[in-house]
Amino acid sequence: MAGNLNVFSCTQTPERACMRVPFGHVLINSKWQNSELVSAIQGVNVVFEDNLGYIDFHPATHIGVVYATEADLVSQASVRRKLAKLRKANKVQVLVLAEKTGSSSQYYQSLQKFVVMELGFIITPVPTQTEAAGLIAQMVHTENKLESNPFCKKRKHKNLDECLLGTVQCIPKLGGVKARKLLEAFKSLEAINAASVDELTGIVGKSSAQNIRNFFDSKHGT
Repeated sequence: MAGNLNVFSCTQTPERACMRVPFGHVLINSKWQNSELVSAIQGVNVVFEDNLGYIDFHPATHIGVVYATEADLVSQASVRRKLAKLRKANKVQVLVLAEKTGSSSQYYQSLQKFVVMELGFIITPVPTQTEAAGLIAQMVHTENKLESNPFCKKRKHKNLDECLLGTVQCIPKLGGVKARKLLEAFKSLEAINAASVDELTGIVGKSSAQNIRNFFDSKHGT
């Protein structure tokens, strides 16, 4: 359901734009109006905004979603610039939803490495805009509910945790069990990236530790 809503703007610059998102609503950059993705969002109140800057969707006040289309994955310069500016702003937790299809899958790892290792954001692949719409709707219900409940503020945010886990699992040859162990031990992508082989070995074993280190180091040519 689309509508108008008065929301509090934290700032008006493109890099720093963020909004106060009421429970049950998702704020959507007006450029997505009439898109397949927005048409597929069900069960939440949709509000279009012109002042979201580089953020495409705000399912919660503290979360900004950037959607990388199939075309963005193939030609990454524009989306990389946008994400780099959001990293400098550091106002919201950024989740990148990347449209990984048969045509764009070969380009996904390159964007993943940039998003994870250079920016410290979470990225998760979605095969279709319909699936992305479902994930955004889930986040509206889960993230806003947790944020508004003072007894839940210290709990893990399930949807973000699942996206973060999915990002870590994209490291080649790393399964779900070891990915969970890494997150439990290091808490963030940045900490995993900074860990030595010896530190990683204590969590996932020597072979996996070296593979993880190779994955991160390959971006920097070390």
